Amino acid sequence: MTALRAGPQRMLDVGHSQLAYWRFGTGPDLVFVHGWPLHAATFRAIVPLLSDAFTCHVLDLPGAGRSRSGADASISFSANAEALRAAIDQLGLKRYAFVAHDSGGLVARLVAAADPRVVALVLSGSEISGYHTPLVALFRLIARLPFGSPVVRWLMQWRVMRRSPLAFRACFDDLAHLDGEFDQLFALPLRRSSAEVKRQFQVLRTLDWNVIDRLPETHARISARVHLIWGSRDGLFPNARARSMLSEFAGSARFSEIPRSRTFVHEERPVEFVNCARPFLIGSFAPAELP
Repeated sequence: MTALRAGPQRMLDVGHSQLAYWRFGTGPDLVFVHGWPLHAATFRAIVPLLSDAFTCHVLDLPGAGRSRSGADASISFSANAEALRAAIDQLGLKRYAFVAHDSGGLVARLVAAADPRVVALVLSGSEISGYHTPLVALFRLIARLPFGSPVVRWLMQWRVMRRSPLAFRACFDDLAHLDGEFDQLFALPLRRSSAEVKRQFQVLRTLDWNVIDRLPETHARISARVHLIWGSRDGLFPNARARSMLSEFAGSARFSEIPRSRTFVHEERPVEFVNCARPFLIGSFAPAELP
């Protein structure tokens, strides 16, 4: 958090946006991709647990965190995939793995389907083939209403609302995680600024369900190894539906559950998450590539 709060180590220019970027550790390359409505700091607890064995590349996607985007920037999932690919090209990565969460997992899959440099993907709490998450669909509708942003900002002022199924209740098994650092990083900006709410809503306004409906085709083009790590009580992306995706990937794919956790499993159970992901990631690289 000290490094993240100090500001980006570098800005990656991808044309319509400049992406805030940090690098930690040494070893094979891991690229961390956050979801909505988060930013790079969501990985603050797991990067320190992986940076002894990997070079961890952490960035804010367009429209998130400290990234800067022009007024004409397209901030859809497909456009974010193009921006992410451009950032990875700038970094000159030759072989790398993704650790991606929520909509970041969708963005990572879109990149991996067309990039043979990707050797592995660790995905958690992310979009499921053909499944339109009801809560996301609701916020997509609100985002398209002229009064949507101020209403959401007003509702976020209330702690009971933030803890309700219409906000972050589905993300954590233990609601104590909604207070303190998580609140300061992700919920407080939505309470303070209508502009921040509008910025976050840009992604939802351009959400194309066809991208999710076509995920089986995307998965069929991913030859990298895949590990789905889900919270055992994920209510946004149901576990049974997530498991059904395993057969869609061209390469090997596995599924793991972490008890007493929901969609934000990497935030809620970081040690257990890394204990699950680390052996898989180490096994995805050649011994000579490891420190």
